[in-house]
Amino acid sequence: MIYVIGSMSVDLVVQANRLPKKGETILGDAFFMTEGGKGANQAVSAARLGANVYMVGCVGDDNFGEMIVTNMKANKVNVEYIEKIDDCASGTAHITLADNDNSIIVVPSANSEVSIELVDEALNSMDQDSIILLQNEIPKSIIEYVIEESYKKKITTIYNPAPFIEINPELLKKVTYFTPNETEVKAMFGEEFNDVIEKYPKQMIVTLGEQGATYFDSELINIPGMKAEVIDTTGAGDTFNGALAVGISEGMSLNDAVQFANQAAALSVGGLGAQGGMPYRHEIK
Repeated sequence: MIYVIGSMSVDLVVQANRLPKKGETILGDAFFMTEGGKGANQAVSAARLGANVYMVGCVGDDNFGEMIVTNMKANKVNVEYIEKIDDCASGTAHITLADNDNSIIVVPSANSEVSIELVDEALNSMDQDSIILLQNEIPKSIIEYVIEESYKKKITTIYNPAPFIEINPELLKKVTYFTPNETEVKAMFGEEFNDVIEKYPKQMIVTLGEQGATYFDSELINIPGMKAEVIDTTGAGDTFNGALAVGISEGMSLNDAVQFANQAAALSVGGLGAQGGMPYRHEIK
């Protein structure tokens, strides 16, 4: 059982041939809306790969909230621990796609309302075979609470520290795995990943985009990425984390789980939207 404790949002996406400069207005090529949020993305990724997934988080009492919950159900994600917050908007992400890259502004709204009470409901239903997936788009106090409680209960936790926030480094010792990218490592530690990864053997898994991922196990282990035709990179990191959780939940070795996650992430960039290209299990060889 995988429990994703995190954000859910609607992505408002603009496609353009380039990103605007400061103070500049440019014409876009297309606009569309799709479901997103790092938590929701990771939940959908894991569910499409065959896992039994519970989403834990909050939506607003608006049309976007209904859209988010409907999408969770359509992807066979259990919605028992999704709470609707009255008189509150659902989270949104404002995304510009250009030159095979993206820029994103996130407005948390209902995602800021995730409470200890809601988290405790989910925690009380877990056992030591459960896995928690956690990210940084919900309140910092909740992130810290989840890490502390899951450590006490000896529940496997995968912490994706994105987007970057400052967090007590001592807490990192209490998560089973954490999955920053190179930029997040630099922000967290003030060092390049090569200078810090040995301090977290088989725990820190650094994602490197199209170059794959790396971790330390007596030596630096590099798992190369797969070549892929890039349409939209928005949900690649979330796909990786969802797939990693699936691999670990199925008892794969860390090496095999990272390879599995790399494959899923590479396939995900071939579709539009954070979830549009996320693969199903039969697509991974």
